Amino acid sequence: MRKFALDISPLRKYRELRLLFASGMITRLGSAMTMVALPFQIKVLTNSYVAVGLMGIVQLVPLIIFGLYGGVLADSVDRKKMILLAEASSLVMTLVLFLNALLPNPHIVILYIVGAAFAALSGLSAPSLGAILPRIVSHEDMAASNALMGLRWQFGAILGPSIGGLIVSTAGVATGYALDVISYVLSLIFIILLRRVPPGEKSTPPNLKSLIDGLQYAISRKDLLGTYLVDLSAMFFAMPTALFPFWADSLHARWALGLFYSAGTVGAMITTLTSGWMKNYPHHGRAVMWAAIGWGASISLAGTFNSLFMVLFFLTLAGASDEISALFRSLMWNQSIADEYRGRLGGIELLSYSVGPLGGQMRAGSIAAWTNLRTSVVSGGLLCIGFVVLAASALPKFRNYDVRTNQHVLSKEISSKNSDENK
Repeated sequence: MRKFALDISPLRKYRELRLLFASGMITRLGSAMTMVALPFQIKVLTNSYVAVGLMGIVQLVPLIIFGLYGGVLADSVDRKKMILLAEASSLVMTLVLFLNALLPNPHIVILYIVGAAFAALSGLSAPSLGAILPRIVSHEDMAASNALMGLRWQFGAILGPSIGGLIVSTAGVATGYALDVISYVLSLIFIILLRRVPPGEKSTPPNLKSLIDGLQYAISRKDLLGTYLVDLSAMFFAMPTALFPFWADSLHARWALGLFYSAGTVGAMITTLTSGWMKNYPHHGRAVMWAAIGWGASISLAGTFNSLFMVLFFLTLAGASDEISALFRSLMWNQSIADEYRGRLGGIELLSYSVGPLGGQMRAGSIAAWTNLRTSVVSGGLLCIGFVVLAASALPKFRNYDVRTNQHVLSKEISSKNSDENK
């Protein structure tokens, strides 16, 4: 069983990794409560599928704009500073949600404005968060560090929705927002303790030319392009998050709303805790492809049952599949992308795994409104499978990606060794 066990040794070896791990675990716990409270509040105020799904469209444009610009900034400014500023700004936005919830008649427009602001701040900070990891851990510890960074997110994502679902349905959404404010304060303390992570020697100025260079590099790498397209397809067609409040009602289990949000993360955590085998599995492209197909199949199966247990079981299975895809995608990105492009490619990666879910919320809500909830869920999973197969077939360099022979991985390993020798 040792080859399956999660390797936690990087936490002992790297101080900065420990700080990021603690910060992410705390802030995700609070943010997950807000993730439950925000659509729940919109549902209470409107009782509309479309109104809940509209949040995805509202967040889409700022995420695209600031995600790309955040990637450019991550290659040209101190990455710690970017993370710190975004986290502090998110604290302010959550405080706005809390104050709005205290009003006798909360303003729904504020919910959408803050949702758009969250998307913009995520776009600015996520590329720096992704690009900082190769700067604080060694190449050989990348697989274990990726899994640990996933675990910190999963811990909060499991407890947060479960606790948040109970809190917002009993104590109200204001209490959920207040707890998120506290989590941001604690998270900021750990981020402040991080050392500076300034741009590298080959950094580029944050301008349009730098952005275009990053886009051209991403398009030229067909192996990376496959990871973006596969994940975008999976998330756009088979992300039924906007339907969770209605799904819980249809099963007469409003008390279980938090479990809908956390079921996938439970599956993801199981994958992470048994991820030791991944560092010895070289066919990364193949793993991403089959995991995405598993995600779509699990979502479709979840939509066919009227049993709460079976729905949660297949949502858990979907989360396990998605985490396999996520971990191998992260390995492909972190092990093969040169540091001078890491931030800009991080912005593109953010769009691949964030734009899909946001657009998917509107797709799921619209299809459910036009047909019904089951049709929306089942059809989304089947469309996911179809598009993943199509993308993998069209991009053999992605499908056949092997970490042992990939020229970009080998080049980066040589560069890393030369850098260590010079030191």
